[in-house]
Amino acid sequence: MSEPPLDRLHANITLAILGTAGLAYALMQTMVVPALPSLQRDLHTTNTWATWLLTVFLLTGSVAAPILGKLGDQYGKERLLVISLALFLIGCIGAAAAWNIWSLIAWRAVQGTGSAIFPLAFSIIRDEFPTEKVGVAIGTISAVFGVGGGLGIVLSGVLIDQLSWRWLFIVGALPVAIALVLVQRFVPESPIKQRTSVDFLGAALLSGGLISLLLGLTEGERWGWGSVRIVGLFAAAAALLLAWGLAELRVADPMVDMRMLARRPVLLTNVTALIAGFSMFGFFVLVPAFAQTPRGLAPQVARLVHYGFDATTLKAGLYLLPGSILMLFSGPIAGLVGRRLGSKWPLAFGMALIALAAALLARWHARPWHVILAMFVLSGGVSFAFASMATLVTEAVKATETGVATGLNTVMRTVGGVVGGQLGAVMLATRTIPGTRVASVSAFTTTFWICGAAACVGVVSSILIASRGPRRTEELVAAEATAGD
Repeated sequence: MSEPPLDRLHANITLAILGTAGLAYALMQTMVVPALPSLQRDLHTTNTWATWLLTVFLLTGSVAAPILGKLGDQYGKERLLVISLALFLIGCIGAAAAWNIWSLIAWRAVQGTGSAIFPLAFSIIRDEFPTEKVGVAIGTISAVFGVGGGLGIVLSGVLIDQLSWRWLFIVGALPVAIALVLVQRFVPESPIKQRTSVDFLGAALLSGGLISLLLGLTEGERWGWGSVRIVGLFAAAAALLLAWGLAELRVADPMVDMRMLARRPVLLTNVTALIAGFSMFGFFVLVPAFAQTPRGLAPQVARLVHYGFDATTLKAGLYLLPGSILMLFSGPIAGLVGRRLGSKWPLAFGMALIALAAALLARWHARPWHVILAMFVLSGGVSFAFASMATLVTEAVKATETGVATGLNTVMRTVGGVVGGQLGAVMLATRTIPGTRVASVSAFTTTFWICGAAACVGVVSSILIASRGPRRTEELVAAEATAGD
């Protein structure tokens, strides 16, 4: 559609409201990470169960994103966005009042449904915004994901140091509640819907496959990668996902059109999303740990450590802040570049920046400004990449497929993030200073090099994407709008 109806809400106001919703989710995704030691101590649990507070959030988010995105395509994006925010808010309130580790894990699972905010927001943008503004708007929302993630780590340090872990969820609930009211009051319901039946079989098979896969990835180190449980989980994931693909080819109204996934732009964009998530979460796990070393170690052990800055949780988070601010500007710029040249080029540029950041950290990490510079470059790369991926996906699918397509792109990014985070954790646990349990500097540098190499693969996959180009995309969107009329 070239222009929205005259009575629709002004695009900038809608964008600000959707950005508030995205910020709420991004904050809650990362605020828990620096707080895990405090949560473990206060709730009298083990490190493994404390880590599940992050794992279960990613698990339910991976399942909720494509399912709610599909339901949004069918029954209305604004309606499903309100439902997703309401569930997210309930999860925040419940988490603030949690009485033990098990109840907190359950409420974090409820919070994970908020991951549908991004695919639903992208769908609303495509339906409501003038064609020439879609790329910049998607870039802005994508940038909010990175900005909120960085700010969440910084804010967590302040709340943990000054108050308690319960304030993470109290403060996190505020933007969720604000976004819920604003979306319900001001964001119009999309006129583009696809009335079909709900594919419950497909949803169940996809959910089971993703849960098995992510559970195996998150528990592989603890249970043993060759253990019966891990091998069984990976086998179950493969079987369930294969069954899901076969089922989608046979049902009348599939949850996901397999032909859509096979399209070259969608396939390669999802591959790149996997790589980008892998690299980003590898950095998020390693950099705070690097900066805080050797803080908290016994003096006799600390003398053996010749890296790190002995930073507090708050100070380590501040190293990420300049890059997070950069994301607010680089996302819209990626949209403008994509509009002129095609979105695959800012995607390739973003992946190249991620590779450069990895190389910088692997070679130079003796001073705090080395880390700040590398994270600044990384943030620009992540912002360019995430903004371009969302645009490429929306360009490659029909308007009625936008929600589920961007939801699956979010899943791929999440799966990549779990793998990247686990790689970082495994390297820190296995490459240690002799006679201690403290990670050696080679554990960090090797992982940075691996992330950089993966990002180089992402550059190649980005360039191979057969982008339609901005002019062709505008023609196709206009043709869809005409056909819908």
